Amino acid sequence: MPKLRSTEPSRPHARLETWIWILIYGGLFAFILGFATARTDAALGWSIATPGAIAAAVGVVLLYVRSRFKDDRK
Repeated sequence: MPKLRSTEPSRPHARLETWIWILIYGGLFAFILGFATARTDAALGWSIATPGAIAAAVGVVLLYVRSRFKDDRK
């Protein structure tokens, strides 16, 4: 009987995918938290929201980069 390929990514890819989702969800959470905080303290709110938006954007870029990797499983 032939061996079936696993659907799990290889170890380096799995680590990258973990960081991708941490950056996306963590960045979006920080952005929303900063946006809500900006109602009472504008400087503090935007100093929280800006890095959050940047982290989410980096996560999306890494998601694109990961999609361009060749699948090295055989």
